[in-house]
Amino acid sequence: MDETTIGLLCYLVRCWMRKGQQKRLATPGQQQWLHCFGAYNWRTDEVVAMPAKQKNAEAFRDFLELLLTFLPSDRPTVFVLDNASIHHSQMSQAMLAYLEDHFLVYWLPKYCSDLNPIERFWRHLKALACADHFFATIPQLLASVQLTLDNQTHLTHPDRLTFSKS
Repeated sequence: MDETTIGLLCYLVRCWMRKGQQKRLATPGQQQWLHCFGAYNWRTDEVVAMPAKQKNAEAFRDFLELLLTFLPSDRPTVFVLDNASIHHSQMSQAMLAYLEDHFLVYWLPKYCSDLNPIERFWRHLKALACADHFFATIPQLLASVQLTLDNQTHLTHPDRLTFSKS
């Protein structure tokens, strides 16, 4: 489980340019941000995600409540969390304690967030949904992100990220 931030302004990953000519990109002006909370299911390679206007403890709490609808009720689920400050806020700690019957929390060591599998998914999401694309508004960016998230739930989709589990 983790969160990411995606900027509205376009960034190039790859493109062709004539030698000696710089490519110019139109931009919508002021940078705007889309935040996304997500949890990666190691067994199914599915991602549950929730867009948010802010990346704070209240949004984290709302995401935990959303996850409750996807969790099996017969056994606890393991959540891997990094040490972001919103995970250690009073509100987040109270919510984690309240829901301790539903899941176990595994805290990653500090500065080791790359050990969390969803970090690889965030890179995949940004590469497919955002890189080399121009979006004039946050709703357009959100639609592209949602399409990539929807493709992740289709078992045979060619853009689906899967992990080798051997």
